[in-house]
Amino acid sequence: MRVSKERAEQNRKQILTAAARLFRENGIRATGVDSISHGAGLTHGAFYSQFESKEALAADAIRLALSRWRHVWQRAAEPKRGRREAFRSIVAGYLSPQHRDSPGRGCVVAALGPSIARQPRTVRAAFTKELKDAVDFLAGLVPGTDPSRRRGDAIAAFACMTGALILARAVDDKRFSGQILEAAAKRVIRGGRRGK
Repeated sequence: MRVSKERAEQNRKQILTAAARLFRENGIRATGVDSISHGAGLTHGAFYSQFESKEALAADAIRLALSRWRHVWQRAAEPKRGRREAFRSIVAGYLSPQHRDSPGRGCVVAALGPSIARQPRTVRAAFTKELKDAVDFLAGLVPGTDPSRRRGDAIAAFACMTGALILARAVDDKRFSGQILEAAAKRVIRGGRRGK
């Protein structure tokens, strides 16, 4: 039975969406083709007709997940009056209890960052490209006039944000977890200054 081009594209999107969610929830290594196919509501045949390997799927799923987060940030930035307010909105959303509690729908960097280093070069390359794009987007929002300093500030801010989210998810004390998110958000929004 031959699958139409439209159906094949729909299958591909379903597989990518399921894989991106499952990878964030369980990790790349712990997520098998069976669970991805099941999560997409498809058969193994549909999977292998779209992707030559799990590695190829992982690279595409990471691209999809990071590009979706960039779209979330773009939507957060649109209605705001200025860069600073958009940046604050993005930081507040990223370091929120809702994001902490939804790893399957959340940022792939916080969910998979530590394990990406052990992935094949193609997966790491996809991750690197999308991460650079995310940093460049944030650099357009952080305060300042020097582009190279703004990029450095964006890298530091995003590193702090992802680290805080990882820690907040790791601890077994919700109150402490909330304190981690709140302290990091305040510090990132103030640009690392202590302030009051």
